[in-house]
Amino acid sequence: MAQVIKIQPITRIEGHASIGIQLDDSGNVENARMNIMSLRGFEKFIEGKPAEEVPRIVSRICGICPWMHHMASNKAVDRCFGVTPPPAGRKLRELMQTIAHAEDKLLHFFFLAAADFVIGPDADYAVRNVIGIAKANPELAQKVVQMRYKAKMVLEKFAGKAIHPIAGVTGGFSKPMLEEERREILATMHELLDFALFTMDFAKEKVFPPYLDTIQTLGVINTGFIGTVDDAGALNLYDGRIRVMKPDGSYTDFDVQHYADYIGEHVESYSYSKMPYARFWDEGFSLDLEDPKGIYRANTLARLNVADKMATPRAQAELEEFREHFGRPAQATLLYHWARLIEEVYACEHAIELLQDPEITDTNIRTPAEPQAGTGVGSVEAPRGTLIHDYSTDDNGLITRANMIVGTTHNIGPMNMSVNQAARMLIHAGQVDEGILNRIEMAVRAYDP
Repeated sequence: MAQVIKIQPITRIEGHASIGIQLDDSGNVENARMNIMSLRGFEKFIEGKPAEEVPRIVSRICGICPWMHHMASNKAVDRCFGVTPPPAGRKLRELMQTIAHAEDKLLHFFFLAAADFVIGPDADYAVRNVIGIAKANPELAQKVVQMRYKAKMVLEKFAGKAIHPIAGVTGGFSKPMLEEERREILATMHELLDFALFTMDFAKEKVFPPYLDTIQTLGVINTGFIGTVDDAGALNLYDGRIRVMKPDGSYTDFDVQHYADYIGEHVESYSYSKMPYARFWDEGFSLDLEDPKGIYRANTLARLNVADKMATPRAQAELEEFREHFGRPAQATLLYHWARLIEEVYACEHAIELLQDPEITDTNIRTPAEPQAGTGVGSVEAPRGTLIHDYSTDDNGLITRANMIVGTTHNIGPMNMSVNQAARMLIHAGQVDEGILNRIEMAVRAYDP
């Protein structure tokens, strides 16, 4: 008899979701879907708010990556009011966002993902978690907590708040960086870079090798990718052109102000979440595993695929090694974890570069701004993907319309495809166990939704 297998909740992700697997009469997978039933509503309830207040409001969208919403929103309001931050104000924004990236990637790899590899995907779920990792390697666990704490405290000590930030303001940043602050943060970022390089080597030598077959098969789908690159085609987390790459590696670049000409937003009846797609590739939207239409992916693997190179030396060396093994574009879903660690190296290196820039302590940090009618789009790369905030304001500078594409939403369609692929590969004749269900969860967990 046909049945539905429910995985609820999906564990070790930064949010709430479930998976429904429909079996046919033979016990094989007929369909599998990921369900997200959380309606945030920010696009509507910021209407009527003063635009300069919105960057502080939208940081509440996500307690994991509030800095990215804060910065994308500030950039959108800058556009609405027609102001450009001075170099120091822009660089302080980018520095805070980059440090937030460095902290976030440690969170996902060690606290959420690593248990599947270090403890094992078939291990008892009672130990297949961060506590199990801490017991298996208490010295490493202590170091991870220490490094995350130091990164968080940099944000809190300098910018006032690590979560739900208020330091970014229309036209720039709210305070300059003092020389003693610069030296202190620089020392911390060198520590974080050393740990990022250790983590990269640790993962390549001990974490990933036993699971290369799984990495090459579980949740693998054939899609395009999206990310941000600078004028030289290098990965950039704060600013640049949006690049959408087709599955064959060809790509199109565009200014985020024109994103609506390139990206459509689709909704399926089983999920509240929007599912963005590339409207300029194909007619329509399809999650069919054999013939998807308009489907691309965001987040770490996507950014590495679309970028021609990394802008920092150690991250570039890691990218070259990665491409020697997996090519470009790499399609294996579990490679998101590997890509995440390469970005961790980049984030630490780039934060050091910004801190060594003489302009970072310039006291000219803000361009005066006056409320006015306008339209503006701001984007940054959030840990989970390309983040877009699109606002319109009236003559009093009040928000009249808002649209947001949050990083995770780019991957809602692809996650459904990866879940479908994993379930079809693993479940036959109704035979299911805890290890199989966890592997299906792993196909979601890789995207860090």
